[in-house]
Amino acid sequence: MTIHFPFQNTYSALPANFFARVAPTPVAAPRLIKLNRPLAVQLGLDPDLLSTPEGAEILAGKRLPDGADPIAMAYAGHQFGHFVPQLGDGRAILLGEVIDRDGVRRDIQLKGSGPTPFSRRGDGRAALGPVLREYIVSEAMHAMGIPTTRSLAAVVTGEAVMRETALPGAVLTRIAASHIRVGTFQFFAARGDTDGVRALADHVIARHYPELKTADQPYRALLAAVVARQAALIARWLLVGFIHGVMNTDNTSISGETIDYGPCAFLDAYNPGQVFSSIDEMGRYAYANQPRIGLWNLTRLAECLLPLYSDDQEKAIEQAQEILGEFPEKFTTAYNAGLRAKVGLFTARDGDEALIQDLLDAMAKNAADFTLTFRHLGNAAADDAADVRAQFTDPAAFDEWAARWRERLALEPQSPAERKAAMHAVNPAFIPRNHRIEAVIAAAVNNDDYAPFEELLTVLAKPFEDQPHYAAYTEPPLPEQRVTQTFCGT
Repeated sequence: MTIHFPFQNTYSALPANFFARVAPTPVAAPRLIKLNRPLAVQLGLDPDLLSTPEGAEILAGKRLPDGADPIAMAYAGHQFGHFVPQLGDGRAILLGEVIDRDGVRRDIQLKGSGPTPFSRRGDGRAALGPVLREYIVSEAMHAMGIPTTRSLAAVVTGEAVMRETALPGAVLTRIAASHIRVGTFQFFAARGDTDGVRALADHVIARHYPELKTADQPYRALLAAVVARQAALIARWLLVGFIHGVMNTDNTSISGETIDYGPCAFLDAYNPGQVFSSIDEMGRYAYANQPRIGLWNLTRLAECLLPLYSDDQEKAIEQAQEILGEFPEKFTTAYNAGLRAKVGLFTARDGDEALIQDLLDAMAKNAADFTLTFRHLGNAAADDAADVRAQFTDPAAFDEWAARWRERLALEPQSPAERKAAMHAVNPAFIPRNHRIEAVIAAAVNNDDYAPFEELLTVLAKPFEDQPHYAAYTEPPLPEQRVTQTFCGT
């Protein structure tokens, strides 16, 4: 049987130092545990064929589809602020690119498919737990409308991988607008390879920002476009309580997608200083730090592009600083607009930001659940405040704030029902809560039971609907269920 992927491979047509040609390492007994059938159709692939044993072999890297040109991409990166001049795809192999039904070019990448020249003594494999985590969270982010890589399939390999103990091995098929990162530019800049930086910038413009081809200064416009997308993306993260956990420059996508779901997590009780990642000992990537780190990462991109701006370094730096200076306003504008929508405000007035900040401060002091506070606030807009008050250890703290909030709502003409509907459309009832993800992983790893995984995916596919049958999935963890640390998938 031949399973055809309509590949068009532009990245592997770039100069040889952009990647290493390497095939996936075959595995013993691949078994498909999940196929994202709607995404397969969107990509122009046949989900029925991908569901066959031959399809599972392709999705596990045991067999190459026709037209594949497998490569591991080269990149560098700042990891927790420390520069590593060569990282690259150490356990991921890009099979190729397809044009989806909307005319968008998408990468198809196998993650956990074996060692590459960039593996740095790693085994190139992935354990089942991190594969399920990335599948769940990336698809949940997509359902919430947040730009993200997608998950096409998860396959168990029939082989164990050694971490602290032996774990089931798995492969994730990841879909992305591209896998080009800030660290990809850093790889060439660190080597003084201006031609490489220029070739990469030209490729990125052609692929992600074709409208910039005719700009007077396309490389300056490229930085501005990436700044705008990252500002909007990070604002969206904060608005749903998402903590990336490892915002290294090699995990910062040039396309503006969320990429690399390692020790990521979602807030339960609101705490702006919250850290979950076990490797983030200094809190560099804490929830409220993410905008600042986003700008830091974009500054590293700007440094790479300086030689393309001007031969006069001072002039080039001045131009880059001007563009980077736009980030705070772009982020703040997107974030504040999102917060206004979350509390049911349709217009912007003086005092709104202070009012909303007062709510956040009260939430932090009262251990209020981030997701449920905003979700139940929609009911409070329709005069049913019992559920939102219950989120606060001192409900009077909410009452004091709500009196001022209702005065502000009275300045707008919307009915309570209209306001509630608008608020529920932006405040999810269901997020991938950390304890739920851990329960899914435990069932799969310990019992080969994927029913909890399937049910969680079903729930998260409709995050803004009430889904009374699945109401338990809205609940925060009990004290004994709390997840205090998350771990990197490597």
